[in-house]
Amino acid sequence: MASYDSQNLLPGNGGRTNGGNISVVSSRSGGGPNNETEKSPFLEKLEPVRLTPAWEENNLPNDELNFRGMTMERAKMELNPPRDKLKLVFLTLMIHGVGTLMPWNMFITAKSYFVDYKLSQNYTGVESEYGTYFLSSIGFASQIPNLLFNWLNIFINLGGNLTKRIVYSILIEVLVFVVTVVLAMINSSEWPGAFFWITMTTVVILNMAGGIYQNTVYGMVAKLPFKYTGAVVLGSNISGTFASIISILSSQFASSVRTAAIYYFITAMFVLLLCFDTYFALPLNKFYRYHELLKEKEIESNQRANAGARPPYWTIFKQAFPQLFNVFFTFFITLAVFPAVHSDIKRSDSNFIIGDELFVSICCFLTFNVCAMLGSLLTSWVTWPKPKYLVWPVLLRAAFLPLFLFCNYQPLNITRVLPVFIDHDWVYWGHRYRDGLHVRLL
Repeated sequence: MASYDSQNLLPGNGGRTNGGNISVVSSRSGGGPNNETEKSPFLEKLEPVRLTPAWEENNLPNDELNFRGMTMERAKMELNPPRDKLKLVFLTLMIHGVGTLMPWNMFITAKSYFVDYKLSQNYTGVESEYGTYFLSSIGFASQIPNLLFNWLNIFINLGGNLTKRIVYSILIEVLVFVVTVVLAMINSSEWPGAFFWITMTTVVILNMAGGIYQNTVYGMVAKLPFKYTGAVVLGSNISGTFASIISILSSQFASSVRTAAIYYFITAMFVLLLCFDTYFALPLNKFYRYHELLKEKEIESNQRANAGARPPYWTIFKQAFPQLFNVFFTFFITLAVFPAVHSDIKRSDSNFIIGDELFVSICCFLTFNVCAMLGSLLTSWVTWPKPKYLVWPVLLRAAFLPLFLFCNYQPLNITRVLPVFIDHDWVYWGHRYRDGLHVRLL
């Protein structure tokens, strides 16, 4: 009996487990009932039993520990990640890229409708400066609201969740194009000033919605691999080419300028409605749902790791500043001359292959947009120069400012005093080609 009493039920010193919790039979060697181990409680601190300590140490939420929300379909996607069959997601996001810049491209490409028709002296019967400064005004009315709402949307979730922002933005853009079509149908010859300011107001509203839509699309594509961001960029370049082609076709086959404008703007509405429909088709695609699931897990993990912490905006800005400057200066130079200056450069040679009627449409809008699209495609294969040397070709773009002014630039209702140094139309067209290609190669 003495030998039995001296044994512990659980191994360890004094009958304690390695965790130091429970002693059932204590050792009696050299002690009586006053031994310290005899005075300890029968059950001390109890800890939960850990069946899979490695799992619990990840600090996962209870919902995930209990497999709540795990369906058979989700489990299959986890085990066998789906692929983008037939490139449906890629093509859908490319369509959204077309939609993001469709309003801007449709308005600037329709210069002949606004300047040569609605605001012209032949239509209104009076000479005004509305046509002279129309494209410059369009630039300010478009870019400032777009920039402002893109900027605000980084810090403030404008318009609610993803679906609300996409849906409301597209619907607002469609309604603005409805107003534009109505303005094309009615006779505005007696109130050119009111027509000008109504148009500018619609452009402001259009680009406010467009800023939210564009920012949301890039946020949506951020859930996917990087090449899908390229799909949106490619779509935005196709948008300009598409608008230029539709403008040329409508002007050639429509019976009048007004009819051409109506068909032209209705086409933009159909494109936006296509973007509307394809957005609701995305969640039905397994490839998109899988990457959305991965992004949700990543966001939840980051939120647990950085609970209550603000994003380090200043650190991000400093790290990205070199490339931010490159992007800014590239588009600063481009928008300084396109489309306000480019569209007022006239044909110098009467025997040039392209006539006066299509000179601006082809040599300005179509050439720039086609080359921008080609430049975007070339970046998939050509990555030159290296990022640290990129600033030098970007700064050299400043040479385009005097070069285009030296061409046959003849703004409406303004007498040119600067001599024309570049009077060869092929040289001007070559400048347009390099400008459009260069903006995307960078």
